[in-house]
Order: sequence, then structure tokens, then C-alpha cells
Amino acid sequence: MTQPELFRETVAHQPHGRFLFYADFTPDLGRRIRQRHGLGPDASLRDFFGMFSPCVISPHCPARRPEEFERYFATEPRREGSFINGIGVLEIPAGLYHLTGYVSPLRNVSSLSEIENFPFPHLPDSEEGMARKAEEAKATGRVVAGMVGHIYENAWQIRGLEQFLEDLLERPAWAECVAERIALRAEMLASAAARAGADYLITGDDIASQHGMIFSPSVWRRFLKPRWKRVYDAARKENPDIAIWYHSDGDISAVIPDLIEIGVTILNPLQPECMDVVALKKEYGRFLVFDGTVGTQSTMPFGTPEEVRSVVRQRMSTLGGDGALILSPTHVLEPEVPVENVEAFCAACRDS
Repeated sequence: MTQPELFRETVAHQPHGRFLFYADFTPDLGRRIRQRHGLGPDASLRDFFGMFSPCVISPHCPARRPEEFERYFATEPRREGSFINGIGVLEIPAGLYHLTGYVSPLRNVSSLSEIENFPFPHLPDSEEGMARKAEEAKATGRVVAGMVGHIYENAWQIRGLEQFLEDLLERPAWAECVAERIALRAEMLASAAARAGADYLITGDDIASQHGMIFSPSVWRRFLKPRWKRVYDAARKENPDIAIWYHSDGDISAVIPDLIEIGVTILNPLQPECMDVVALKKEYGRFLVFDGTVGTQSTMPFGTPEEVRSVVRQRMSTLGGDGALILSPTHVLEPEVPVENVEAFCAACRDS
């Protein structure tokens, strides 16, 4: 069975003999895996292990120049390796693996007009080549995903985490301004991907911690839910059958019904350390494909290879009876994860 065939059966909740699976790796772990298996530095680990490997498409968006943001960081000390990313955030190496610290360009603004005049990311200006890329990918046996990205995460990164959370309560017009500019772009990205033939959209925001939502569900329902609904409605206007993948770390159980209501069909990553994945499957499994469920805070770094295999088998038996399961670790695998556990995960998934 090809990956597109397996994907179609998965999103249709049709039982089948195998499950899609994948994992992503931080640079150090990826390097050690390639070294162990004699692979070149650019070799695809997804291809090597036979993982789910969709082709990601998006329209062309003109890039902002770093110089457009320099005035926001004029007095900010720069460490070697610092850079301004594509949404205008200054990233500073944190001195630990691949991690960086964020300095938000709008952290010190004092008026709404300063936010309105910020050089937000450009809107898409061309869909040329998207449909052709999607057709070519499908012809070679790949699923096609449309990259949409985040709303809340981009908003707080641009405004500042504490500042944006305060805005939600004390200066809602400021929060609305930032979120709306980002949502408008997301809506256009989603429409373009659906027109080009994407099978599903990649969306999401980290809106929860280990112990519940970062802000109240009512705040999420006011500022983010209607914007995500617009994004999904725009895509489904072009392709009513497109699947919607939504990611949030943490315990998001309070808003799972809302996500289903606005059209989410694939939920990721369902952290077992803070959510009862079996109970959630019983309650929401008829509506959602579960993607994830293998702990990156527990099983993958601290389990033995046999424990990894056992967890994969448990997920298949307790969550995969209707076929609506994609197996993956609940986040990118960090350097602490033993290579043997990665191999055990992949072998157990392939043996399904």
C-alpha cells in the first residue's frame, strides 16, 4: 500500500494492516544516527527508515530583509551566531544544542499605531508551480501537505510572550491587530494549498502547558478560534475534503471539542505525560485521527528499546482499531534519546 493510499484510509477511519509513522530529530541526534548507519550528512532519515514523508507546498511570499527590523534591536547586545528570522524576531544562541532565545521586535511599543506600522510578513504573491509540484509528488507516491503554520505563536514571538498575554486581557485591540495580520496571511496560504491539491494542512499553536491551557479557553475562543475557523473554511471552500492537522503541546483537552467544531481532523501530539490518550480516543476518536502519543519526555529518552516497542504495540491495540492513528513521538527527538530507541520505534512501527 502506498503512502497516499494509507493516508486516505487513515483519515477515513478505515482499519488497515499498517500505520503511517515518522519522527523528527535535533541536529546532534540526526548526526549520530547517520554516522551509525554510514549515511551522508544530507541523507533523509525519513526515507532511510521508511517513514511518512509528505511533500510540503506553499505559495511564494516575498521575504523581508533583516535590515527592515534592525531599528527594533538597536540597543540589543548580539552574541555570535545571532540572526533576525523571517518574522523579524532576533534569535540569540542559548548555548545549549540548537536552542535560541527570542527577542521580540514589538516588546517595547507604547501605541497601537506602532503595531499597525510593523513590517509583518508579506502576503503570498504567486502560486506558480504549486499545483505542478503537488502533481509530481503524488505521481511518485507521496502525500501533499500545505504549510500554514501558527497564529498565536507568531503573535507572541513578534509582540513578546508576556506582552501579548497582557494584551489579551488589558489591550485587546493590540492583540487583535497582531493576530489578524497573521491570520489573514494564514488564510491565503491555506486557500492556495487547497487549490493546488494538498491532501492536508499543517496548522497549530502551542496553547497549553502540562497542566492545562496557557490562557483560559474563553480567551482562546475569542481571539484564536474564529481566526482558525476562517483559515479552515477558506481551504474547504477550495477542497471540501482536505484534512486539517493541528498541533499543540500540553493538555488541550478543554478545547478539543472546539477544534472538532471548526474542522480539525488530525490532532497532534497528544502527550501521554499529561493526557489520558485512551480516554480521549473513546470520547473523540470518531472525529479525529490521533498523530503522536509516544512520549518524548518519558518513553523515547528514558525507556529501553523493548519498552519503546511495547508502547508502540500498546498504541496500535488501544488507539488504532479504527485505523485513525499515525504513530510519532510527541515532539522532535532531543540528543538524550538513544539511537537504539529510535531504531526500536521504527522497527515496531514497520512490523505493524
